[in-house]
Amino acid sequence: MSTLTTAPLAPLLDRLFAEAAEVSSAASSAAGELSDEEFACLMRSKTDYLDFYGRMKDFPLAVSRETGALLYMLARNCSARTIVEFGTSFGLSTLHLAAALRDNGGGHLITSEFEPSKVARARKNLAAGGLIDLVEFREGDALQTLSVSLPETIDLLLLDGAKALYPEILSMVESRLRPGALIIADDADYSPDYLARVRSPSEGYMSTPFAEDVELSMRLG
Repeated sequence: MSTLTTAPLAPLLDRLFAEAAEVSSAASSAAGELSDEEFACLMRSKTDYLDFYGRMKDFPLAVSRETGALLYMLARNCSARTIVEFGTSFGLSTLHLAAALRDNGGGHLITSEFEPSKVARARKNLAAGGLIDLVEFREGDALQTLSVSLPETIDLLLLDGAKALYPEILSMVESRLRPGALIIADDADYSPDYLARVRSPSEGYMSTPFAEDVELSMRLG
C-alpha cells in the first residue's frame, strides 16, 4: 500500500488519466496543423515555443501512466526530500512526485508553470489528492521563477516544460544537485544541446535513454 495506490489519490489519477486520453486526439489535431519540420522548429526554439504552448494551454500534455509510475519509483528509491519540476501542466507528474515525498516521510516540491490557467488546475488537483501541503507553485517564466530561492540540495529534477530551455534550467539548479541526484528529462530528443551535455563524461553526469522518450541522468559526485 502507498499514497499512490490508495484513496484519495488513486481514483483521482484514474480520472485524470481518463480525461487526458479523451483530449489527446484533440491535442494531436492542434499540433497536427503544423508540418513535422515546423513542429520540430517550435520545440527546439528558445522563443517560438511560446506560440505552441499557448495553443496547448487547454490540454493536459500529461505524462503517461507508465512515466508517472517511473517518477514515483525513482523518487522513492533515491529517498528524495527536495524535488524541482519544470513544467507543471495539470499536475499529473506533480501528483506522482508529491506522493513519493509523502511516502518518504515528507519534503518539498517546487514546480514551475507559465500558464496561469494550468497552475489553477494543478492546485485543484493537488488539493484533491491531499498533497498540496508538499508543493510550492511558481507561476511564470521558469528562467525567472527557478533562478531564486532554491533548496540548498536538490535530490531530483524533472524537466518537462519547453524542451529548448532544458540546458538553461539545468544550469540554474546544477550547483544544488547533490551527488547521486536524478534528472529525468521528457522528450529530450528535442533538446540536442541538453543531451550532448548530460551524455558527456566531462560534464559530471551519467546518462542513458530510458523507455521511449525519457532521458534518465545522474549527477556524479
